[in-house]
Amino acid sequence: MYGSAGLFSTPLLGSSSTPSSRNHFKTGSGNKYCLAKQKPIRVSCDPWSQKLLGHCTFHCPSTNSTYGKVNGSAISALITDDNSAMATMGEDTEHIGILDTDPGLEPFKDHFRYRMRRYVEQKELIEKYEGSLEEFAQGYLKFGFNREEGGIVYREWAPAAQEAQVVGDFNGWDGSNHRMEKNQFGVWSIKIPDSEGNPAIPHNSRVKFRFKHGDGVWVDRIPAWIRYATVDPTAFAAPYDGLYWDPPASERYQFKYPCPSKPNAPRIYEAHVGMSSSEPRVNSYREFADDILPRIRANNYNTVQLMAVMEHSYYASFGYHVTNFFAVSSRSGTPEDLKYLIDKAHSLGLRVLMDVVHSHASNNVTDGLNGFDVGQSSQDSYFHTGDRGYHKLWDSRLFNYANWEVLRFLLSNLRWWLEEFKFDGFRFDGVTSMLYHHHGINMPFTGNYNEYFSEATDVDAVVYLMLANCLIHSIFPDATVSAEDVSGMPGLGRPVAEGGTGFDYRLAMAIPDKWIDYLKNKKDEEWSMKEISSSLTNRRYAEKCISYAESHDQALVGDKTIAFLLMDKEMYTGMSCLTDASPTLDRGISLHKMIHFITMALGGEGYLNFMGNEVTIQSRLQLNLAKLLVSPHTKTQIFYDIGGSH
Repeated sequence: MYGSAGLFSTPLLGSSSTPSSRNHFKTGSGNKYCLAKQKPIRVSCDPWSQKLLGHCTFHCPSTNSTYGKVNGSAISALITDDNSAMATMGEDTEHIGILDTDPGLEPFKDHFRYRMRRYVEQKELIEKYEGSLEEFAQGYLKFGFNREEGGIVYREWAPAAQEAQVVGDFNGWDGSNHRMEKNQFGVWSIKIPDSEGNPAIPHNSRVKFRFKHGDGVWVDRIPAWIRYATVDPTAFAAPYDGLYWDPPASERYQFKYPCPSKPNAPRIYEAHVGMSSSEPRVNSYREFADDILPRIRANNYNTVQLMAVMEHSYYASFGYHVTNFFAVSSRSGTPEDLKYLIDKAHSLGLRVLMDVVHSHASNNVTDGLNGFDVGQSSQDSYFHTGDRGYHKLWDSRLFNYANWEVLRFLLSNLRWWLEEFKFDGFRFDGVTSMLYHHHGINMPFTGNYNEYFSEATDVDAVVYLMLANCLIHSIFPDATVSAEDVSGMPGLGRPVAEGGTGFDYRLAMAIPDKWIDYLKNKKDEEWSMKEISSSLTNRRYAEKCISYAESHDQALVGDKTIAFLLMDKEMYTGMSCLTDASPTLDRGISLHKMIHFITMALGGEGYLNFMGNEVTIQSRLQLNLAKLLVSPHTKTQIFYDIGGSH
């Protein structure tokens, strides 16, 4: 994410393992759904856990157990690796697999034991009260709007609300006849019967959740689980409206092509659909599918990574201030249009990853998830209260990952995008912010292990990421999941069964920092190949990395692309087919190719390039041949290599 650009990353030396084999989607164990049958949880401060992690534990009266106190047989039964093979654990988790890979982590054995016990306890509670982790992550089948026999059922978690109604175009925005009922877990619900055999709420009509909070004020909010949201284009600064999305069968997109096999080495084309048009407008999903995807495939990428998919009201956030987590960004089309894009990619042999933002949420109240926070405690809210619930640099809200309904919401969100839209995996944004209470702010990580495993570690977030990776690889074993972590936390890219966090890859964020440093502070004849190669190969043993010379962080957020750093204004004035290139252009183009080539060759087990950064002039021979093709009426001509065959 753009907010990470100011931090420093310190990967550690080593190589990596090979990826797992290809499998198909599989569903969870059954369709039975148990609605929020958790018991009340009280907070109790465990001195041992406080000393270790500065964290209070939670006690569940129904099980008479405390997080962190679970026996080895439970761990053996619950912790699985990415291929769902049972892990063999000691009675008291003495054997932590990650320590075999890196004995230097031995002093932090208690930390890994604690986080694994916390993970097992959480997973055990989910299985006890929800059936399984996979079933728990099907919250979208109950929450939000869903068709059930004879009508539409709407459920919303809002424990602080005093009264609640559902309003919209269907009832003239008068909710007096559509009052909702609240259960003991703070979940409001209503069943709206069909009218003459037709749904009472028409497809694509506006809906909102209206509720009264403690001071007696009624407020309208977009439903938290809404699947589509749009804004009135004719009204200035209009807030977004939630839309009931349930198209008839004839209008639903039907997937035709299977997911491509998982590549041994992902070559990722990072793209923003809205910015992909050559015209000054927001591009659509279908235009991207028809015009851009074939060019990406022709240039030997095997994976497309899409930014800004989840709905966000502030376009300049590049999709990182999410307001509606289950909704497709409406600027580029409908949910069915996005399905068309993904299916088209699969038909071309391209896998599609989603840039998922679970590290924070938009601070917007009227059209964002933040609107459900009306002053209640953290346990009754999606977010932490006070300073812990607010990111000062990003001006956004921070999730309470220990909360039962927050876990349901976020885990269900992952399953929703995998199963409803057939994404092939995720790039988790802002992982550094999740891993630490300080969020990486003003923290120049040096590689000292004490920086990663201390009271600064947010174990709630670590456990959430472990559950997320377990879930993703359970329902789609061949998913590709990468982490944007600037800190270089050890174990992030190792299986959960070993005490790792479970990601397949981490982004090698130190590499673009090195190129920026060289390009800004050294003449190219002063570059040290020893230092460059050392930086490119400096990564942790057995944790795979995706290398890149520049991503959207460098191309869009307060800096220049490598091409601009090398050639700057001469790209505007000197790239003509009718004149010879200047030494600056010749040298810049050559170095641009070399930088991307050596990064791909040495930087990791995968490669990423952001849309537009592959724009180069191929060679002087091609330029000379191109001169023959220029119209006599054309004074200049610029040729682009779209797709990156440098």
